[in-house]
Amino acid sequence: MYHVSRIDDAQAVLPDDYRGHSTGFRRQDLIGREYGSHHMTMSAATLDPGGRIDAAVHSYEKSLWMLGGELTLTMLGQTLTLRRNDCAVVPVAVAHQLVAGSAGARWLEMSAPVRLLLDNRRRDTFFLPGDIAGGQAETVDLRDPRNRNFFRFDEGSMDLRRLARGSDPTAPEVSASMATAMLAYSGIGIRMLADQRISAQLHTMFMVEYQPTAAAHPHDHPFEEAYIFTEGETEAVVEGRHFVMRPGDVLWTGSGCEHAFYNRTDGKTQWIETQAPQPPAQHSYRFSRDWEYLGDRLCAGTRVEPAKVSGDA
Repeated sequence: MYHVSRIDDAQAVLPDDYRGHSTGFRRQDLIGREYGSHHMTMSAATLDPGGRIDAAVHSYEKSLWMLGGELTLTMLGQTLTLRRNDCAVVPVAVAHQLVAGSAGARWLEMSAPVRLLLDNRRRDTFFLPGDIAGGQAETVDLRDPRNRNFFRFDEGSMDLRRLARGSDPTAPEVSASMATAMLAYSGIGIRMLADQRISAQLHTMFMVEYQPTAAAHPHDHPFEEAYIFTEGETEAVVEGRHFVMRPGDVLWTGSGCEHAFYNRTDGKTQWIETQAPQPPAQHSYRFSRDWEYLGDRLCAGTRVEPAKVSGDA
């Protein structure tokens, strides 16, 4: 099962459960229960200049990826201003409050597990009385060892030539380690944004970059994935169907859905990818060609007896 959609601000609306609890807020739900997902909801959210969302807690975990503008997030005793390429994880049941800056704010919002459909029986969002904001807003400081829930993406962190050189220990943006390293293979670069190191327990979010000729051959997973394309043109093959994905396009693949990606252009292609639940330690990929190879090997070692014809002795 899969679903293809596209970010379109004109389709963003005020969610019913946020009426009376927000100002200038709109959201376009791109992936969710209504599209077949059991584990994630992906939305594109907007707050008008000076807009706000009252303090709330959720029964799901969520991460915010900033597309533009400024968004002040208050939670766990901190008030931080998020800007483009900043990422924050809001753990389950943690009170938080959102206020937009003078230019407004736009962000992707990933929720896991899937948000509940609004009905009279169950809720997943609970608003708190009063204002929880306090103190001067600060920017995300990746060098601060107290940072538990925030990350900033640096385009240069995907440049292998830059990463091959030693860093200046007096001025790193974030201390290099295996936890913050880029994974590179087959022309593909992956940079984690939201995972267990910043308190995400139910999902992951990461940046993916494909160099020219990069390819991920047909495979599937025991979890769901979503892809929000941000740069270049990517050929996606999903259950045998071919799509050309461009910035603003969104693809969701359910567990067991075969998919593949190819960069057939002369430039790089890039997207934000999310997974829910978090991948297992083993067998998170099932490559179709590997199992076809095994099938051929097993069949080659099996002697098939000719079928008997009726009347044979």
